[in-house]
Amino acid sequence: MCIEDTEPLISHLIELRKRLLNCIYTIFIIFLSLVYFSNNIYQLVAAPLIKQMPVGANMIATEVASPFITPIKLTITVSVFLAMPVIFYQIWKFIEPGLYIHERKLVVPMLFFSVLLFYIGIIFAYFIIFPLMFNFFSHTIPHDVRIATDITHYLNFVIVVFMAFGIAFEIPIIIILICCSGIITRQTLIKNRPYIFLGSFIISMLLTPPDIFSQILLAVPIYFLFEIGLFFSYYYSKTSIKK
Repeated sequence: MCIEDTEPLISHLIELRKRLLNCIYTIFIIFLSLVYFSNNIYQLVAAPLIKQMPVGANMIATEVASPFITPIKLTITVSVFLAMPVIFYQIWKFIEPGLYIHERKLVVPMLFFSVLLFYIGIIFAYFIIFPLMFNFFSHTIPHDVRIATDITHYLNFVIVVFMAFGIAFEIPIIIILICCSGIITRQTLIKNRPYIFLGSFIISMLLTPPDIFSQILLAVPIYFLFEIGLFFSYYYSKTSIKK
């Protein structure tokens, strides 16, 4: 391979390194801004469970370092979530040079709504799913069982749920992209609605913790979001064809 052939690859790797570093710097700056409030952030995230716990019940820490490490781990996760606009922007700047003008006009709103839908998914999980889920769990425990949730286990649980709903709410964007790119036609998706409905439950089973209640609460929005993506794919497909 001659030097001329390697130059484009090297320039792409340098640009990729630049974009990755920008993402890391942003996450680090946000983390430094929030780390002092780590315990407050954890209390905020734990509030949906605490409100549903019986009187006198408390969360516990089963490991010596958990009271310190767990809030820090949560703060890092929150920093990544808050940095999503910058992360998506860096992705956009990396792929922008390889796109045509009409493709850029389609991608820009896609990136904006990708970030927006990701946040909506997390908000939906926190304000709608968690209260319903924890209320259900608290009223179905055996009579002689006392709730004492470990803070680390709870954090792992909510991170999985947040990511599951954040990713699931990207489904309209995914549907629009695959229809506009021609990977799958809109008509094919319409014909396969029953299989997609079944697939939404399979996906929710893979993304959520192993309980049927949270799986149902994710499966229904997944299918609803699929229908939204299918609706808007009609207009985006017409726009891409005109271009």
